[in-house]
Amino acid sequence: MSLPVFISDTVAGPGETTELRGPEGRHAVTVKRIQVGEKISLIDGRGTARTCTVTALSGKDTLHAVVDSVSEIPTPNPHVTIVQAIPKSERSELTIDLLTQGGADKIVAWQASRCVAKWGGKEAKALAKWQAAAEAAAKQSRRATIPEISGVVGEDGVEKLIKEADLAIILHEEATAAIRDLDFSGNVVVIIGPEGGVAPSEISRFAAAGAHTVKLGPEVLRTASAGMVALAAIGVLSKRW
Repeated sequence: MSLPVFISDTVAGPGETTELRGPEGRHAVTVKRIQVGEKISLIDGRGTARTCTVTALSGKDTLHAVVDSVSEIPTPNPHVTIVQAIPKSERSELTIDLLTQGGADKIVAWQASRCVAKWGGKEAKALAKWQAAAEAAAKQSRRATIPEISGVVGEDGVEKLIKEADLAIILHEEATAAIRDLDFSGNVVVIIGPEGGVAPSEISRFAAAGAHTVKLGPEVLRTASAGMVALAAIGVLSKRW
């Protein structure tokens, strides 16, 4: 059975002691009810995981442990950035949860022209919710890395990401090319449109910048789930899995 995961910035090595305090410590002690003698995993969110044995508990929010081992998770190839059109509020955090479970390395919020949701003036608060959702999903899925969350970008920002990538794709239901026909390596950008789809003008601009329009499959997926399905396909079609 996999170990419970908590986020920690500790730099302790094998045989050294460490503490888990604050919200993560409270979650471990009060919510998860971790006990002395149990093993846990502490991740830094950047690819390092520490297996630890709990040695003592202090109050309701502090856990003491000794580090048993430290492991470094290799950087995945390809590195996948998801450019996610902002979903409706009720699906926003679910989208980030699914993308994190699917293995996204970076998630960029995109204010597409057909987005119903508008973040105007509330970007910082919305991105903080995305970050919290990514952290929770990383722990649940036992990831040692937490996706980088950034944005909000418009067409200019998406075009820049496309030009910097080794491969950029736009998921579109009317595309004739299949995702299985592409070679995934290096830095990959996957563009996910809103529920109303990517506008023709956006497709034209992104294609001119070098993006490929591809079809993920016969079904038309919601914006909340399309990215996770794409990540799964890339995992099978590349060396990620």
